[in-house]
Amino acid sequence: MNSLEYENYMETKAHVDPLFPYNTYLCSIPLDFNAVPLHWHPYMEIIYIKKGKGNVTLDFTTHYVEEGDIILILPGRIHGISQYASYSMEYENIIFSVDLFQSRNHDTLDSEFFLPLLSDELNIKSIYDRDDPLYEALSSCLNRVDVLCSSTPKGYRLALKSCYFEFFYTLYAHAEQKAETSDRKNHAKNLDRTKAILSYIDRNYKEAISIADIASYCGFSESHFMRFFKNTMGVSFTTYLCDFRLNIAARLLVTTDDSILSIAESCGFFNLSYFNRSFKKKYGITPGAYRKR
Repeated sequence: MNSLEYENYMETKAHVDPLFPYNTYLCSIPLDFNAVPLHWHPYMEIIYIKKGKGNVTLDFTTHYVEEGDIILILPGRIHGISQYASYSMEYENIIFSVDLFQSRNHDTLDSEFFLPLLSDELNIKSIYDRDDPLYEALSSCLNRVDVLCSSTPKGYRLALKSCYFEFFYTLYAHAEQKAETSDRKNHAKNLDRTKAILSYIDRNYKEAISIADIASYCGFSESHFMRFFKNTMGVSFTTYLCDFRLNIAARLLVTTDDSILSIAESCGFFNLSYFNRSFKKKYGITPGAYRKR
């Protein structure tokens, strides 16, 4: 599920045709976002780095990426984007429903490729750089898609689909079946738990969230929840929640005319002094100075 910061930004871009669930747009770190916090959604996403350098986090592992890199994010996978040192990064974000390429009658393509892909049974890489043997074929498909989406000739959606079928074919032709192991099962179970926690934060970050509240929601004791979250996310729950709220607040400061007090409260900060201190600690300047800059 998207963080609302990311979701609201997407809503201001070209609206998706419900009969053709596909969208592509350009983003910049840190111009558009200081960071895109960890989130998940039921769509496939391709991040195509156009300029600069940055970080992409996939299932809690952060990867350095740079111009030309292609990042494939399967539906339901937890991911985020952040700035690398003081560098900026421009990237194309491509988001679409896999239904766009699946047969309604569940044909052989589904059983051989799409269902194993969505079930994470195929050993397909997530990041392809210029040195990867598949890079030329994959980037060629995406470059043709870029031209089609910018010129939109008659029937361009037919050509767009053909590009992606070629993209998927390239992946499938070099993929191997993953072996089923207990580690994979445990990893999948932990990911499902974490996605439920992130969804809870998305829905409730405007309200006061206690450790007791979210531990109860997960069916954990408070101590077990705190250990699970720290071991999975690498930071404490309170640190993550504060950072999540600050990311949204920073976006609202530059996209709305709401007062700083109103923004703080809408992001779950009910003490303005604490909000100001936390914001300055994260961004190095006060909320008012951040808005002016």
